[in-house]
Amino acid sequence: MTARAWTGPTPIKSALLLVGLAFALSGCPGPASDDKPKARPASAHLVTVEAIDRSPVTGHHERPGTLRLRRLVRIHSQEEGRVTRLEVFEGDQVQAGQVLVELDRTLLQAELDKAIATREQKRLDLKRLEGLLKRNAVSEDELAQARTALTVAEAEERLLETRLAYTRIQAPFAGVITERQVEPGDFVAKDRHLLTLADPGSLVAEVSVSELILPLVKVGDQATLRIDALGDASFHAQVLRIHPTLSAASRQAIVELTLDPIPAGARAGQFVRATLDTAAVARLLVPFPALRRDRTGEFVWLVDANGKASRRTVRSGLRFSDRIEVLDGLEPGERVITRGFLGLSDGKEVKVVQQPGTGVGEGH
Repeated sequence: MTARAWTGPTPIKSALLLVGLAFALSGCPGPASDDKPKARPASAHLVTVEAIDRSPVTGHHERPGTLRLRRLVRIHSQEEGRVTRLEVFEGDQVQAGQVLVELDRTLLQAELDKAIATREQKRLDLKRLEGLLKRNAVSEDELAQARTALTVAEAEERLLETRLAYTRIQAPFAGVITERQVEPGDFVAKDRHLLTLADPGSLVAEVSVSELILPLVKVGDQATLRIDALGDASFHAQVLRIHPTLSAASRQAIVELTLDPIPAGARAGQFVRATLDTAAVARLLVPFPALRRDRTGEFVWLVDANGKASRRTVRSGLRFSDRIEVLDGLEPGERVITRGFLGLSDGKEVKVVQQPGTGVGEGH
């Protein structure tokens, strides 16, 4: 048997095969498909809300202030002269009536001695004239003039005694010297500031209180005081007085607090932080993040009964920790949006979700 070699398809068969394949790809439409991409529904705007209501709130208001000596006297000279004695220095404790400063009294003493002699002479003149009157040797007018001259001499003597006493300056009360302005040997004129004397027991704390809090504060209220220089310790304090005027710039008034007892190390001028406890007052509070602000003022976002966002202009008051009081614009029971502000607009439909960890919220 003779073997035949395979030579592959003929050119005519190859051409027919290609034509059939092209016809199959282009001329025969495939089955219709219904799997076209559909438009994705718009996602709901998610927010968290909180229903607000009035509740009694006890205020704890921390205010900065300064320690100040309430009883402090600047001692001035009432006579001129050279300082001959001055033995007290800043920080020295003195007793009431203790001599603090003495001025040279030589000139005044001489004038007083002269006045005493003059008064004695006038007294003798009057006595002599009274003896002559019994013999009708003098007139009633001469006797009256003698009595007047004696009265003037006695007044001059008392005046010089008073001026002489002014050369010895005594402490008006027990206290501590805080300023020494002159030295022994200095010549001082009248009304020269010599020393400053303070009563350490009169130390008070002065704090500035806002006009919003002031109506809630009264004399006798308890407070807590911290003095930065003395560490983290807290001290008992009490409202002593409330100043009647407010600063036009800050709208704040000064409130004085007493310390009982005054802690060791407390000094005038130290910085303090006072916490005032005010009585419980029913307030309408919202979470602080819920209060928004823009160029037009303060506002909050609410969710109305139709599940749509609503912008409401409000007026805020005091802040209490993470919440803030709303004075105008809201009513109890309304639902305030607390999260989900991005992209929020007036009238936009929202979906309320539960706020994690609070259980606040509901679905629509």
